[in-house]
Amino acid sequence: MITNVSLVTVYVNDIDEAKAFYTEKLGFELGEDITLSEDFRWCTVHQADHPELELALMLPGPPMDEESAGWIRRIMAKGSMHGVGLATDDCRKTFAELTGRGVEYIQEPADRPYGVEAVLRDNSGNWLVLVEQKAYTAADFA
Repeated sequence: MITNVSLVTVYVNDIDEAKAFYTEKLGFELGEDITLSEDFRWCTVHQADHPELELALMLPGPPMDEESAGWIRRIMAKGSMHGVGLATDDCRKTFAELTGRGVEYIQEPADRPYGVEAVLRDNSGNWLVLVEQKAYTAADFA
């Protein structure tokens, strides 16, 4: 039986730079950083209070075929690769803290039917959706 999601892949341009971004700017903790071969490195980060959900910082490449890896690199270069959603208790405050640390943003905090949302970008072009969620129903979107 599946109990939870434990790993999400985030494609990055440079593992060392991404590791620094996620740990130093976003406050994640390093999980593992192991070079398994010349072509493959296993590097994960997670939030301190949620070690059960790790982000695997991966280069688009082996074991993926080159055509697929090239497609991912092109989407990342355009700055339109979707990354992960990040929950917060106070979107505006967290947004101010993160942009103060140099995190690039796409969209400032805005009220939505489901809460307050801002969109940030990591140093590989991935979108990071920051959400202060509130209770909602389908009727809130009418």
